[in-house]
Amino acid sequence: MMEKQNRKAWLYLLPALLFLLIFMVYPLIDVLVYSFEEGYNSASQTFMGVGSYNYSYVLHDPYFLQALKNTFLLVIITVPVSTGLALLISTCLISIKRLRELFQTIYFLPYVTNTLAVGLVFMILFKKTAYSDGLINLFLHWFGSPSVDFIEGPYWAKMFVLCFYTVWVVLPFKILVLTGALASVNQDYYNAARVDGTGRRRIFYRITLPMISPMVFYLVITGFIGAFKAYSDAVALFGTNLNAAGMNTIVGYVYDMLYGDSGGYPSYASAAAIILFVIVLTITCINLLVSKKHVHY
Repeated sequence: MMEKQNRKAWLYLLPALLFLLIFMVYPLIDVLVYSFEEGYNSASQTFMGVGSYNYSYVLHDPYFLQALKNTFLLVIITVPVSTGLALLISTCLISIKRLRELFQTIYFLPYVTNTLAVGLVFMILFKKTAYSDGLINLFLHWFGSPSVDFIEGPYWAKMFVLCFYTVWVVLPFKILVLTGALASVNQDYYNAARVDGTGRRRIFYRITLPMISPMVFYLVITGFIGAFKAYSDAVALFGTNLNAAGMNTIVGYVYDMLYGDSGGYPSYASAAAIILFVIVLTITCINLLVSKKHVHY
């Protein structure tokens, strides 16, 4: 009887397993093989040898190092900031009785808006042109600050816009998830804490945060993975020639090696993709280890 049930369970899982094998496991193995094939010619499907030259080339390529720097800065800045802001806004929303649904809808609107459309709006707001310094520079003028070209100007200005834009795009989803998590916390814990005279800050750190820690951890993990895969955000702001703008990301570098102006190098692209995979896997494993002490299920 048990063997029959096991067979039926594996039969139900078979479509999903086939999908994973064909579209995830096989491509990953294929990319790993490509990354060790030196001098690969995509036209003739031949290569000159097998070794680690592709990894050496990628790790010494100035464009890749710049993309690596940009990606790490984006991850380090946007993930904590967006998660912290989402938690703050969700806490405020959950305490509002009237018009809560209206505020939730307003905060969720950027999530259902096209990414490139939002990027175009941000570019108009921040870009300095021959006819206008942009709305943001207008505010800066009010405080006596000189105008800054955030799109084609200094590196720190472009990175600020990219981080600002990324936080803006990912914030609605995090607010939605955390608002739902906060609403699901059992009110009996709060009532018992108030009877004991516990302050709001202590209630938040001792009750609210531990109760929603699985959702916070989920958002941190997905935030890290999403930030490491960033590409369309940078394209929406700075155009397709990200290397010239100095704002390329690792995913953008992989795309350029495959299809960009420097395209036609699948071995280099595969090596860069494997490096990205190792980085994301390492950080995810570290987060999983940390979660064992700080996440309460």
